[in-house]
Amino acid sequence: MNVGIIGCGLIGQKRAKALAGARLVAVADKIMERASALSRSADGITAYDDWHELIKQSDVQIVVVATTNDLLAPITLEAIKAGKHVLVEKPAARKASELAPVLAAAQAANVQVRVGFNHRYHPALLKCREIIASGVVGPLMFIRGRYGHGGRVGYDREWRADPLIAGGGELLDQGVHLIDLARWFMGDFPSVEGYAHTYFWDMPVEDNGFMLLRTASQQTAQLHVSCTEWKNLFSLEIYGKTAKLHVEGLGGSYGLERLSHYQM
Repeated sequence: MNVGIIGCGLIGQKRAKALAGARLVAVADKIMERASALSRSADGITAYDDWHELIKQSDVQIVVVATTNDLLAPITLEAIKAGKHVLVEKPAARKASELAPVLAAAQAANVQVRVGFNHRYHPALLKCREIIASGVVGPLMFIRGRYGHGGRVGYDREWRADPLIAGGGELLDQGVHLIDLARWFMGDFPSVEGYAHTYFWDMPVEDNGFMLLRTASQQTAQLHVSCTEWKNLFSLEIYGKTAKLHVEGLGGSYGLERLSHYQM
């Protein structure tokens, strides 16, 4: 399969390196230097500074959309209309209403659209699924998750602090990952409560979000996301009736990824 990547920043570069069984044939970024740099990673890659041109390229079969949040849904929609399959990075849009035409178009065009919830593929989290499926953890009771980054000087002037571009703050940035993982382990949550607030940064989006999610059988996920941790952090505790699983770290600045298993 031939792949085109739109958005050649850090995430786009990571996706290019992670392609397996596919061929990168085109890249696009509004900063031509970034597109050109990524195009030099292999032979036969065309670089564009206009994403519309990449979508027009006839041999592109799959489009990876790795842009700022404001462009995720519009680019995905245009790629679908051109008959391309799409992997769009989370959160896929700034708000749910932007995804309604995307869903309708994908169904009409009979193409595949997937959201890049990459945390499911971290080794420790895959191992959690395996252990839970074995039955040794017992029925799940609750999940406690924390995800945050340290912030940095000037964070409140970056694009993630602009609601017109980002659509929201921590809930859309790191919160969607915890929500996705909680759903992956427990299923859907018909009961949702939450609170979002800006405690520290001078910006119009939240810097902390708190969520309490419950399934129909009262399994509960208590989640907190933050950009006021001052040190990058990831922690996911999964409690069953006969064991607890605890994933800490994601590698890199989040620390060594490790899984602890505590049997009752």
